[in-house]
Parts: sequence; structure tokens; C-alpha cells
Amino acid sequence: WQAEQTTDNIIDALNIACRAVSVSNVVGIVGPTVSRDVHVIAPFGEKIGIPVISHAATDPDLSDQNTYPNFYRTVASDFAAAAALAKLFIRFNWTSCSIIYQNDAFGTGGAKAISEAFIKSDLTVSQMIIFDIAMLSTRGDLKSLLTNAATRIVVLWVESIYTPLILQKALDSNVVGPYFTWILSSSISLNSFNQTFYPNL
Repeated sequence: WQAEQTTDNIIDALNIACRAVSVSNVVGIVGPTVSRDVHVIAPFGEKIGIPVISHAATDPDLSDQNTYPNFYRTVASDFAAAAALAKLFIRFNWTSCSIIYQNDAFGTGGAKAISEAFIKSDLTVSQMIIFDIAMLSTRGDLKSLLTNAATRIVVLWVESIYTPLILQKALDSNVVGPYFTWILSSSISLNSFNQTFYPNL
């Protein structure tokens, strides 16, 4: 077996995969962990006849066995999380939310899954706000977007590395508790923030 660490650049991941299969008898690829990489690595694996397995890629589009016949995962797709989220909204009699999602396969796939689950449950996604992972900011002024929305529930669908950055911006803009309820796709330590913000988290 061979282990490699990839970066956020899909071309680097593809380069590593190409080098690995060219110098040894590779029978499968375990990884990548992010959905955007799987969209490239899985077709590569199919072309050379090996399976690609991920423990963390959750984009629902990857469930299409016609498009990704050699891709397997050990984690549920975002459809499962979206269905659970819809049940949570129904349980608390919430009817709508804003979604902040990152602009890649993970983010768009998750936002799409949530939207579909909400439609099936007669719930509303009031607005979709894009978090640009290259610019590390939302497209549009976060405070204006959230304060002008008809809902005060925010679903944050981003990788954990972006969560503190977005929440800090929200804290600085006063669009968190007690006026807003945030639901995160990943856990975060309160130690990431100044203690003065704790009452708002």
C-alpha cells in the first residue's frame, strides 16, 4: 500500500494518483475525502479499472452508479443529512431557512439535497448564499442578506475549515443568537472564539 497527502488542488490529487498507479500494482484508491476530488479521481479509476472508495465524500451526485460505477463510500450521502434536517424543522415547527454553502461539489450537492428534502416536506429555502472558498467570503454582504431575509434560521453547509471564519463574520455582524438560529454541517469548538462571544453562540 501507499499513502499520500493531497492538497486542495484537484490536479495535485490526480497527479499523485497517476504517479502511484504508474510505478506499482495499485488495485484500488482509498480516498479522496472531499467530493470535489472524487468527481475527477473516480472517472480516472474507472478508466484504468480500479475502485475508488471514500470515507467522507457526501455529494449526492456521486450516488449515480451510471456516472460513477466504480465509486463506493462508507458514509451516507447528503440526502440522509438533508432528510434529518427536514425532520428537525418539522419537529420544531420551523418553516423556512437560509442556506450558506461553499461553491464546490460538497456545498452545491448539500444545498441541492436540502432543497429537495425541504420541497418534499413542504418547507421553504428562503435564500441560498454562496461562500466562495477561493475568496474566503460570502457573495454579498452577510449582514444585509440575513437581516433582510424572511427567516431567522441559517443552515451553514461548509467544510469545518470554513466554519469558524463564517461564524466569526456572523458574530461581528450580530447575526447569530439570540436573534438567529444557526445549524452547522460540522462541529466546532467554542475555543475558536473569544469568550465574550460565547453568549451569542
